[in-house]
Amino acid sequence: MSFFAVLLALFIEQLRPLPRRNAVLRALVAWTGWTGRNFDAGHEQHAWVVWAMTVLAPAAAVFAVHVVVAQFSLLLALAWDVAVLYLTLGFRHFSHFFTDIREALERGDETEARRLLAEWRHVDTSELPHTELLRHVIEHSLLAAHRHVFGVFFWFVLLSALGFGPAGAVLYRLAEFASRYWAFRSQTLGVPVNERLMQRSQALYAAIDHAPARLTAFGFAVVGNFEEAIDCWRRDARLWLKPNEGVILAAASGAVGVSLGGGAPPPLAVDQTKGLSAGTTPTDAEATGSTPGLQPEVGHLRSVVGLVWRSVVLWMLLLALLTLANLVG
Repeated sequence: MSFFAVLLALFIEQLRPLPRRNAVLRALVAWTGWTGRNFDAGHEQHAWVVWAMTVLAPAAAVFAVHVVVAQFSLLLALAWDVAVLYLTLGFRHFSHFFTDIREALERGDETEARRLLAEWRHVDTSELPHTELLRHVIEHSLLAAHRHVFGVFFWFVLLSALGFGPAGAVLYRLAEFASRYWAFRSQTLGVPVNERLMQRSQALYAAIDHAPARLTAFGFAVVGNFEEAIDCWRRDARLWLKPNEGVILAAASGAVGVSLGGGAPPPLAVDQTKGLSAGTTPTDAEATGSTPGLQPEVGHLRSVVGLVWRSVVLWMLLLALLTLANLVG
């Protein structure tokens, strides 16, 4: 049933995408802020409590609803899975900015592309060279695809196979959002935040994302230049300060043949930001060096889109084969 749930969710999302600033995002911000205000008193144990309430409690509630509806009808359970996936998985959660930036660059309007990237990433793009502008768009798009599609996909399939329904999708989505929310409030908005809570949420998300990040990288290698992707993964993943991001970006760099990696641009001033968006982190993925390959060009944006979609097809085919084997067995 996992295959049909993911397929239907992706199909519906393409037909009726969520708007850029939607009620789901506002609810995530409100929920995460509420748990922090009501359960955080600044101590180590409170960081665990806040994270559990923010991430585990909603995942448990989604699982409970799945159990209840499954007792009445498998079709109702499937509908519930699709509804949850529609709200947690999909390209349209982040692709608005990417599409607009790519179209602006293709028609030669680099000023508009810089404005859109600054709004999306909350970073100062005014002094970025053209190739660096493209690099940041490519890197963040790849990471957003992982966080909004592949990471959710892997955790949904895993926990669904264990009988937890769509709880895995909610677990991953909220863990990822919480890891960004507290850092955004601290580093971008300048709001005092419990450092233990910020560090705990980032560490727990890194642990949750460990396996999905490597599966995403492997998928990029299979559908891209396999030998170069694996070589770049093994040689250059350590260039990035966050290991999970390094694995994904190094593999993608080799798969497409484009040079990635480098410093992050400075954040925008507080009054220039418009709040946390679905794919925002305070800074870009920061690396201590660059991978070998061609300098980023506008054409590489289409190559990245193709890489991501081929990887989606790969994992959907594997899931379909597993579903078929389960039905036959």
